[in-house]
Amino acid sequence: MKFAIITHAIHKARNGNIFAYEPYVREMNVWSKYVDEFLIVAPVSSSEITKIESDYTLKDIKLSPVSGFNIISFRNIVKTILVTPSILIKIYQAYKKSDHLHIRCPGNMGLLGVIVQVFFPKKRKTIKYAGNWDPKSKQPRSYRIQKWIISNTFLTKNAKVLVYGEWENQSKNIIPFFTASYSKNEILPFQNKTLKSSQIKLLYVGTLAKGKQPILSVKVANELIRKGYDIQLNVYGDGDEMEALRNYIEKNNLHSSIHLHGNQSKEVIKKAYAESHFLIFISKSEGWPKVVAESMFFSCLPISSSVSCIPFMLGDGERGSLISCMKTEIIANEIIHYIKTPDLYIEKLKKASEWSQNYTLEYFEEEIKKLLVHG
Repeated sequence: MKFAIITHAIHKARNGNIFAYEPYVREMNVWSKYVDEFLIVAPVSSSEITKIESDYTLKDIKLSPVSGFNIISFRNIVKTILVTPSILIKIYQAYKKSDHLHIRCPGNMGLLGVIVQVFFPKKRKTIKYAGNWDPKSKQPRSYRIQKWIISNTFLTKNAKVLVYGEWENQSKNIIPFFTASYSKNEILPFQNKTLKSSQIKLLYVGTLAKGKQPILSVKVANELIRKGYDIQLNVYGDGDEMEALRNYIEKNNLHSSIHLHGNQSKEVIKKAYAESHFLIFISKSEGWPKVVAESMFFSCLPISSSVSCIPFMLGDGERGSLISCMKTEIIANEIIHYIKTPDLYIEKLKKASEWSQNYTLEYFEEEIKKLLVHG
């Protein structure tokens, strides 16, 4: 089977191998077990391979490079107008040669991919919408256009649209789905973490972007320290907000309590989950936030924003805490509540661990196989 992939993930070619963002590649390596060849249309970079990138296991890959593009400035709008025709042609050519079309949304490449797929009504398709599918959420116009096209069964035929969460009044091609990070053999015995120890360990994992609000995690740690609690916060990830975090830590003299580790390997992150009491992840918008599921997998209780499918993931608060009011003191008080009621913490931790450990890579592969082999 020739499998076309349209994605905005940046790809890098090194010594005959193709690298991209590790969580995305990990997922595509599962799909690759049931296909013969990947035809990938994606942006390409010549920069160095980073710690959060890995390579495809499938070796029969034809990579069709395109220029990255966006419309956030006049200069970029002009560039987008110039490069779009050639990208559309490359997408069309990949579709024509392929048996199955796989489009990654939302994103600029996803938008072009879903437009071109309209002209291939007989080809089988899977469309992975990795963003927030909540119909009530505020989203960029390009995202709304993508959602409209792929949920319209007249424009998008012979397709299964994989979305995070279960939503009412959806078209018949919309399928609630999930993603997975870890295998059954990575499951650890349940850790009965005590909150009576001298130090409470907090964790943030993810891109340091404004929308994910890593500064809130840092401010929560500072608030708890001010209230007299022994707190350690470890921050894993990199991004535009790194400098703001450094400045806040410097200004409030928090070097001994808050540690910025940058991007780290999967193994380092696994160890961090296993050693931490709480994940503080107050993002403004998400699809299926892997870090929330991953923290639960290793008995680290998530405290997260009530957006997208996170209420479903946390069982409406049975497997962690849902935060609607994003104020530092309210989030800090949520942690204090657990410290004062350790039995409640353990009860939720067990439920979180049990739930997340159902979503293994093995289960994920079974579901992928159903989509590809059984249709």
